Amino acid sequence: MGALDAHLVPAFDGVAYGLLLFVVAAGLSLAFGTAGVLNLAHGWLYAIGAYAGAALSDGSWAGLAAGLAAGTAIACAAGALLALATAPLARRGHLDQALLTFGLALIGGNVLIEVFGADEQPVHVPDALNTSVSLLGHRYPAYRLGFIVAAVLLAAAGSWVLRGTRAGAAVRAAADDPDMLAAGGRNPRTVHAAVLTVSGALAGAAGVLGAPIIGPGPGTGDTVLMLSLIVVVLGGLDSLWKTLLAAVAVGQVQTLGVSLVPDLAPYLLFAAMALVLVLRSRSAVAEPPPAPVPAATGRVRKAVRERFRRPGGLPRGLRRLTRPAPPAQRATGLLALSAALGALPWLLDDYSLSLAGHALALGLLAASVTVLTGWAGLPTLGQTAPFAVGAYATALLADAGWTVGPVQVAVAATAAALFALVVGPAVIRARGTTVLMITLAIGELTHTAVGGLTSVTGGTDGLVGFPSTEVWWGAGAPENEATVYWYTLAVAACALAVTLIVLRSPAGMLLTGSRAAEARMRASGHPVDRYLTAAHVGAGALAGVAGSLLVTGRQYVSPADVGFEIAAFALLAAVVGGTVSVVGAVFGAGLIVATRDWLSGIWPGYGPALLGVLFVVTVYLLPRGLPGLFAARSPGAPARKATS
Repeated sequence: MGALDAHLVPAFDGVAYGLLLFVVAAGLSLAFGTAGVLNLAHGWLYAIGAYAGAALSDGSWAGLAAGLAAGTAIACAAGALLALATAPLARRGHLDQALLTFGLALIGGNVLIEVFGADEQPVHVPDALNTSVSLLGHRYPAYRLGFIVAAVLLAAAGSWVLRGTRAGAAVRAAADDPDMLAAGGRNPRTVHAAVLTVSGALAGAAGVLGAPIIGPGPGTGDTVLMLSLIVVVLGGLDSLWKTLLAAVAVGQVQTLGVSLVPDLAPYLLFAAMALVLVLRSRSAVAEPPPAPVPAATGRVRKAVRERFRRPGGLPRGLRRLTRPAPPAQRATGLLALSAALGALPWLLDDYSLSLAGHALALGLLAASVTVLTGWAGLPTLGQTAPFAVGAYATALLADAGWTVGPVQVAVAATAAALFALVVGPAVIRARGTTVLMITLAIGELTHTAVGGLTSVTGGTDGLVGFPSTEVWWGAGAPENEATVYWYTLAVAACALAVTLIVLRSPAGMLLTGSRAAEARMRASGHPVDRYLTAAHVGAGALAGVAGSLLVTGRQYVSPADVGFEIAAFALLAAVVGGTVSVVGAVFGAGLIVATRDWLSGIWPGYGPALLGVLFVVTVYLLPRGLPGLFAARSPGAPARKATS
């Protein structure tokens, strides 16, 4: 009884925390479930309200009311802006929406830091609430009790609006049957815009009221976004009450879970998110598959199977998707690129050369994203997981005295490939946005693990001080930055060459066929799951090599190098490259590194905003990536495939 009594206060804290997440996640759920927008700027909307509430809070009721009005209004306007910004992307799927809203969040977060500073802001609540009350023999903050009451009333009001009003009926119709809504005289796009606007207002109000619980600071938006995504995944999109239950469960894990199982609590949320997504994707796959072609029996089935297995036997649309450039043109371009990259040590200073090496490592990571997103049709935000495995494997090998570069690369690639093989079954059966969320959960679980296993990974301090990599047996430590760069370039060139050879082989064409015509491939007897597993393992090995090169160049690795932001950068680099060009992905990575590290040196403090602009420009002006600027679009050639 005494132990139960000791956990009473954390349990109430979990309720308050969960109800705060519910208010935020309700807006995200509406935006995704009704307007169909995967809004990665939702945490930024919360931060707007939190900063506004903190700035206007002075310990009076008038200050609280002013902060609530200002924060809600500004976030509401930002939600309307997001509605306008995402409207042109309605037919382009959730991948473009995610990239655009993430870029806008980077810009908006940079603006908030410029206005309010980089330190966490204090919040002053009214004196009447800035006290504690007796609760079952314990003292508990009065403000949190008041917030619990307000959030429950908001949940009841929201449920009534959705279920008992004409506006709620229009919102439900916009989600379930927009054509019928249009036939009734209402414009679904107007409803979608209104939902995004209301979603922003909810997030802003939650930011003001929740500032004493999750206060305004540089990382507030990211924290709230991740927790809100978990709540939406666990609660689903069909009921506010399910969202409420999921939010309270998440709140309990964040507070009571830390009290009861502190070692496991950091992993529980993303593990639960991944499990729910995998189970839902499995149930979807378990539905009756499309009926096979009636005549595909005996010799006919064998003929269809052989037709798909021959490179030239792919359907015309698939041949167009995989048609390579003429060999002479490819060879000339690659030689020119290799010569230009090889000459950089004579053209750049040591700092710029180190940035070029870092861009090559990030480029390999982006190339692994290209293999999965563009070729296998599995859009991913989780390639930082095998990237982290390769990076930490290299650092630990070096620390143990294994400093030969080829050995480090081989071990890193093998470890990352094994990791990808283990988690592959959770990924390859899902499709579209579900893949994004599953891979995000895997990436965040890995990020949490490398931050928590202090005895192995150094925790948040990272690993540093290990011996330098020898580029070859007996070569000794590199004498200068140029040697490290040439080693990085040589390994990256070999890895890219192997990747290109595989992708341009019949195996690559079968992979493309699995993405573009999965039902036909399965009907003709192809083991599509095996193809996707092979792609996932190969992409994992490529990411592991990238992680090894990152450690070789920087002589340091920390959780910040393998977090969600890096995953988003890698996905953007793949999109810049056109999603099917591994060489283009390297160019995209170079553009990102130049923007983040070089341009931000010219304009200090504006690095996130510059990257945000790059995200926005890429989505709007490069729908087919950089290759789309140089190649005329053939009559039937599709733009980037939607992930919805």
